[in-house]
Amino acid sequence: MKKEPVVRVSGAAEGTSASAEKPAETAAGKPAARRAAGVKGTAAIGKSAPTRAAVRPAGNESRTALVRRARRINRELAEVFPYAHPELDFENPFQLVVATVLSAQTTDLRVNQTTPALFAKYPAPEDLAAADPAEVEEILRPTGFFRAKTRSVIGLSKALVEDFGGEVPGRLEDLVKLPGVGRKTAFVVLGNAFGRPGITVDTHFQRLVRRWRWTEETDPDKIEAAVGALFPKKDWTDLSHHVIWHGRRICHARKPACGACPIAPLCPAYGEGETDPEKAEKLLKYEKGGFPGQRLKPPQAYLDAGGRPAPPLGAG
Repeated sequence: MKKEPVVRVSGAAEGTSASAEKPAETAAGKPAARRAAGVKGTAAIGKSAPTRAAVRPAGNESRTALVRRARRINRELAEVFPYAHPELDFENPFQLVVATVLSAQTTDLRVNQTTPALFAKYPAPEDLAAADPAEVEEILRPTGFFRAKTRSVIGLSKALVEDFGGEVPGRLEDLVKLPGVGRKTAFVVLGNAFGRPGITVDTHFQRLVRRWRWTEETDPDKIEAAVGALFPKKDWTDLSHHVIWHGRRICHARKPACGACPIAPLCPAYGEGETDPEKAEKLLKYEKGGFPGQRLKPPQAYLDAGGRPAPPLGAG
């Protein structure tokens, strides 16, 4: 009988498998344009992970063991999602900051289906700053909370024109002064439009890092600090993509697909979701489940790996 592999994840014994310890190649340090395009290579899409022995890290896991386990999870996810990229369509920093503000309380897909009409009519900050709020509200209605979002995007456009010469600033302290822009939005823009590392603490990121016992913090700023201390700064942006993609596709809030999870041996929460591989595979979302992604214009690397673009608003 073939023995099940045993993976130990506490103390110095963590990661005894040679193959598991092989560092995965990542895009850390690559220019923002290449990172946004998902240029990391390709991988097969739509195949569930093989059944793997899962263990729970010891309750007294040392700091060294935690760092090793966290970094190994990131390496594993980099192999599963080598094409991970921002899931908001954008062509420049202005479009990205507006799209990220609009993504609050809705899906990236709905934002991507809405912004083409917005940017066609208001392509620059000067245009949106001078827009009729009622007309903008009508365009943004599908994203929900459209009145508040209209005030934010018009307000941030005016601030860009009046305070920054119509250009999106590349500093955190400047970005968070814009209406509707907090640290999460600022790090999305810095990491993906300017190539400056940042951790994006969205709902998926918060859920997964607590499931993995990387931190017990619940405040986004404290989560950002705690997780950032586990990784080199150069890895922060790609780490954010890996974690968020895993949360959207496999490690869901209500029904995590534990039986199809590639990092099951490293997860303290293994068993909270469906562990049967066949049943778990049916829970996979987006390209992992054979469905369209969230971007209407995804990077070529994603398409090369078998991903499908999302349909425009009103299609189907």
